Amino acid sequence: MSSLFSRSARRASLSHIRRIAPVPPGSATGVVVRVYGQMEAEFGMLAPPVALHAAAPETLAAVWMMLRETLLAGDPADRAAKEAVAAAVSRANACPYCVEVHGAAFAGVGGDGLSSGVVTGHVDQIDDPWLRELTMWAAASGHRAAGARRRAPFEVDRAPSFIGVAMMFHYINRMVTVYLGESPLLPIPRGGHALARRMAVRIFGHFARVGLPAGLATELLPAAPAPEDLAWAATGSAMADALARGFHAVDRAGTAAIPSQVRAVVATGLDDPDATPPGLLIDDWLAGHLTGVAPADRPLARLALLTAWAPHRVTDTDLADLRAAGLDDAALIRVTAWSSLAAARRIAVRLFDDLHR
Repeated sequence: MSSLFSRSARRASLSHIRRIAPVPPGSATGVVVRVYGQMEAEFGMLAPPVALHAAAPETLAAVWMMLRETLLAGDPADRAAKEAVAAAVSRANACPYCVEVHGAAFAGVGGDGLSSGVVTGHVDQIDDPWLRELTMWAAASGHRAAGARRRAPFEVDRAPSFIGVAMMFHYINRMVTVYLGESPLLPIPRGGHALARRMAVRIFGHFARVGLPAGLATELLPAAPAPEDLAWAATGSAMADALARGFHAVDRAGTAAIPSQVRAVVATGLDDPDATPPGLLIDDWLAGHLTGVAPADRPLARLALLTAWAPHRVTDTDLADLRAAGLDDAALIRVTAWSSLAAARRIAVRLFDDLHR
């Protein structure tokens, strides 16, 4: 099933990628081939939210490794709850593509009767009190003000699993918003959506019910020390190891692609407890952040800031301006991946800090 489905899904999957050129399996080399092989074997297909990173191979490896160890690996009994977190975070971030995919996966692993409430945000439709609280926690996880977030319905020992998934989807939602279409069903005629959703539930459910051993993807990248902001992960676990390697790879690629002054501007804004996302006056908001940034670096800083704060505000013109300045697909991926992960990492730290209040 996996081989036949994955082969037939390749072209459709890669067709979802926009603004950059996808890397087809036949053109892939090196670590991209290894990631594609693992992804098709374990997830069932070349997942577009991961495959879109292929122009930057080290970033592709990092994202696949981190997603695998947070969402896919481990006890299959936890998968429904993890998929609920993924769908709820994605809905809160207005990422319909990820809501569609992970709502189907949630239904496929036994949450079919609850999937409507998880996907639509109507938590009153979720009968299970713990799952209802988990979904509400995930949906509020991106709020910067502590009072706007929800108390976690789990103990500290379970924090790595759920914070890991929440963090990864705050990352993935940003990248999907910039580089994918609104829905994985868009190429399908409207009359076929119901059938496509039923097939997605069956296929994703099949793969999600298979327990994957932890740690098998960590060989894709070299070992790296755990940074301070990874204290929430279970020290010594395969997930903590994968995240340390992934963080290091994305940081290293971002450092090479983004001037230090621009990285500092993004980090300062994300660390400021009083900072707010851009409203309707996007140019005024950007001007406030870009003061002091060299004029030549402002288009890149604009992309980095918008990706971290408001990825839906990234435009074709933003990317065209950077291409005119010499950035290729690999550089664009490295800039947006660094910015997305910078935002997601800070969310994870806040969620962990909440457990100790």
